[in-house]
Amino acid sequence: MNEILAFLNSFANSVPNALGQGFTWGIMAIGVYITYRILDIADLTVDGSLATGGAVAAVAIGLGVDPWIAMLLAMVAGMLAGLVTGLFHTVCGIPAILAGILTQLALYSVNLRIMAIGTEQTTMASSALNPTFHNLLLSSRDIRTFGLENPLVLLVIFVAVLIGILYWFFGTEMGSSLRATGANQAMARAQGINTNVRKVMGLVLSNGMVALSGGLIAQYQGGATIDMGRGAIVIGLAAVIIGEVLFSKIFKNFALKLLSCIIGAVIYYLVISLVLRLGLESTDLKLLTALVVAAFLAIPYLKAKYFTKKGRVKHAQGR
Repeated sequence: MNEILAFLNSFANSVPNALGQGFTWGIMAIGVYITYRILDIADLTVDGSLATGGAVAAVAIGLGVDPWIAMLLAMVAGMLAGLVTGLFHTVCGIPAILAGILTQLALYSVNLRIMAIGTEQTTMASSALNPTFHNLLLSSRDIRTFGLENPLVLLVIFVAVLIGILYWFFGTEMGSSLRATGANQAMARAQGINTNVRKVMGLVLSNGMVALSGGLIAQYQGGATIDMGRGAIVIGLAAVIIGEVLFSKIFKNFALKLLSCIIGAVIYYLVISLVLRLGLESTDLKLLTALVVAAFLAIPYLKAKYFTKKGRVKHAQGR
């Protein structure tokens, strides 16, 4: 009994940090949602642009730049990364997935250059931020405090404003044309929409969101590293898929679909925290992430195949 209580107490203590990670990474998941669900493009630029956003924000804040301006710079850097991927895909005719890989590869060197700014070293694999000496918007150090300095307060407001802006944008003529491009390119072209331009626009917007998330993550965790974006696309997909599987039946509004990405990220980090408390080694996190994503991807298929009348009939007929 004492062991169970100790476990529950340990997990409860980890919940605030899981919420903080969920909100910061959830913004990245929104960026993934834009390409994965709206544009129907597999964009692997995410891993690089997340690290780029973190590097730009960390270096800028370290040099004394206001953190809000640093976040704007991070977002612009991510948008430029998305622009490169978009041009590779639309102008050079490179398949989207390969275009993302090429940009991600190039960003590794770019991020090393960014992190070397302000240092005497030619390369710098990390850039540390200390809330005692740097002006930060949020920090995990305050995650268990009660008051406005708790990062969850800013994150909730930030996410609400961001979802509101995106909801407004995708309701405009330009945003609607972007959604139409992802839904049916042939029909969109027939309506006079330049689908190549819309693809580039979607990739720019998506990677801007990812880099914005990277800037927040760098502040929250106390620095940026060159590898902070490794596997980010899988975490983003996990958040999107978890949100869709759990809330697709009740979240019909577009804004609520974006919110489901945030909730999915929070649930993902709660599951990760729970499993770590059960004794899983931190080195197995990538394996766990793959299993979580595979499980949530399989749930809709298995449910349709075995738990609906039509699915059971087809299965019985061997189809």
